[in-house]
Formats: sequence, C-alpha cells, structure tokens
Amino acid sequence: MEEQQLDPVFHIEVNKIKPNPFQPRRNFDETALNELANSIREFGILHPLVVSKIETHTESGTQVEYQLIAGERRLMASKIAGLERVPAIIKIAPNDRERLELAIIENIQRENLNPIETARAYAKLQDQFGMTQREVAVRLGKSREVVANALRLLNLPSHIQESVSQGHINESQARLLLMVTDLKEQQVVFDELIHSNLSVRELRSRIKGSGGEAVSVAAAPAIDPEIHRIEEQFEEALGTKVKVQKEGQGGKLTINFYSKEELEGILQKLIKEKEEVKLEEPQQPKEEFVI
Repeated sequence: MEEQQLDPVFHIEVNKIKPNPFQPRRNFDETALNELANSIREFGILHPLVVSKIETHTESGTQVEYQLIAGERRLMASKIAGLERVPAIIKIAPNDRERLELAIIENIQRENLNPIETARAYAKLQDQFGMTQREVAVRLGKSREVVANALRLLNLPSHIQESVSQGHINESQARLLLMVTDLKEQQVVFDELIHSNLSVRELRSRIKGSGGEAVSVAAAPAIDPEIHRIEEQFEEALGTKVKVQKEGQGGKLTINFYSKEELEGILQKLIKEKEEVKLEEPQQPKEEFVI
C-alpha cells in the first residue's frame, strides 16, 4: 500500500509570520484564546499552521517573511504562551492572486466560522476574483444554493448581522427575517425575537401572521418561469443576487452588491460584456462613391 505523502513541517519564528489580511474571522474570544494558550504551553501545537513564503529582494540580500493562511487563533495563542517558533506547513502560491484566494478558501474550509463570516468570505471571493456563485460553490465543494443562501444574509441590516455573528440569533431565524421586506416591520419582528426568545417555529408563525396578531407580510407573487430563468442568467453572469420585477410592459431590475469593490466589479463585467458584443457585431461595408 502506497504511503500518503505528507507536507513537511517547519518551525518558523512567530515574528516573521504576517497576519492574513483576508482572514474571514473577526471575533476572537479572549477567554478561549487564553485557554488555548494554556493548552499550547502544556501539550504544544497539535496541528501546524499554514503559511505562504514571501521573498523580498533588498540591497543587502533576500528578506524572507511568511503570510498566514490558516491558524490565526493558534498563532495568537502561541504569542500569549510566549512561543518563539511555531510549526507550520508552507504552501506554494506563485502569485498574489493565488495566495489570497488560497487564504480565503483555506479559512472557510478549516475554521469554525459563524454564518456572517462565512457569507463575507464568499462575497470576498466574488469581489476579489470575479467568481460567480457557481464557481465559489465548486471551489469549496458546496452547492450553489448553500452559497446563495449564505450571501442573502448580507442583505440584513448591520445590527441584525452582528446578532447572528454573536450567536444571539441563529442562521434559520435570520433567513426568516429576510421574508419581512419592510424594514420597520422587520425591526419589530427582530425586537420581539430577541425579547421573547422565539423559536424558529414561533418566529415562522409570527411572520406568517398566525392568530391575526403577527406582522403582515405581503404574499409572495407567483413565480414566472421565464422571469426566473432570466434572473438565473443574470446571477450567473454577474455573480450576485438579481431580482427582476415586472410592472406592466416594463419593470425593474435590482442588482445586489455587498461592497464598493463588488459594485465596481459588476460595472466592469457589464462594460466588458458590452465591448464583446460590439466586437461580435458584423461590420457593415462602407459605401464607395465614384465621381
């Protein structure tokens, strides 16, 4: 039986490891970090960090640093524990694009991220690398629906997103809040969810208006298959949520974006598409006038 080839582990000075600028995790529990530091003092680091190597050429020679890909909690705890070196696996990422893409994907796959951190990581893959939802799903081994549902959470107001991040409400409750399209009504339901500690079932009943006391939510219109198909084509091309609403012979097109960078990316895609269509148009022969 052929033995599995393992990546070599190097012991690298902690002061040479730069933090990962694309770390999806934003919340680090201080108590948990101290507990991890105590465990590291007693047992060491059981799972090596993952880094990429950065070589900078200077007048005095080559300066070597490392950029963290995965294991920020372990690195932070190691510093608390007073370690000078940490075990790490060096991943080869030839250019900045691949290095940053690897950082995001490694963190999504390896870290226990909360739903909002995960959604922001998906959005960053779209923003930074122009990926569609389907491409993000393929790279991470997930379904497109999982990615789309996660990204929808970013449509919630920032204070509700923060409640999801802090674990005050769960992902299922957050998705139900998205059903309430009126922001004032959504806030009323959210306040009741927090104060009354409603279960998912109770929240669903509250939103649907059971008992005649719930917040009224407009009934969803019947789905037009042709409109749904067009929405999917837009989403595939732009890599973000798109809503088409018919109003008589006309209508409204809504394109969601989650950051200024993503908005710029969508604009560039539309400009590129327009230029490609223009190039494909047959050129009309010029008329010649003979005098």
